[in-house]
Amino acid sequence: MIFREAKIKDIEQIQIVRNSVRENTLSNPALISNKDCEEFLTVRGKGWVCEIEGTVVGFAIVDLKGKNVWALFVKPEFESKGIAKELYTRMMDWYFDQTRTPIWLSTLPNTRAEKFYEKLGWTKAGEINKGEIKYEMTYKSWIQNG
Repeated sequence: MIFREAKIKDIEQIQIVRNSVRENTLSNPALISNKDCEEFLTVRGKGWVCEIEGTVVGFAIVDLKGKNVWALFVKPEFESKGIAKELYTRMMDWYFDQTRTPIWLSTLPNTRAEKFYEKLGWTKAGEINKGEIKYEMTYKSWIQNG
């Protein structure tokens, strides 16, 4: 397993990972374009990938401008191998190296993602986007739980 910063050339494989997940699926895969990914990787924030034998199997992207986790996904066949946790840690370390502003994310209720974030110390902060749960993490909580 290789963990590294995401590059523009990874976008095609990032899209494959994003569209392979069983939870938090996109209602329309065309909603997130390659241009969107490029903007989040190069202008709005930064991303990381995990690759195995040259294939991206997971990725994380943080939106520094929007102060949120834009994406954290792992191909289903590579779940429960510590990939999400490692990508998450790299992303959060980088984010809080840039700012002390709280970060937020949203996910659907009753998903593995919801349990993942709660276990990591995220706090529920309401509802967003037609039923998704909004979570927040402060710098202080990150230091205590990270």
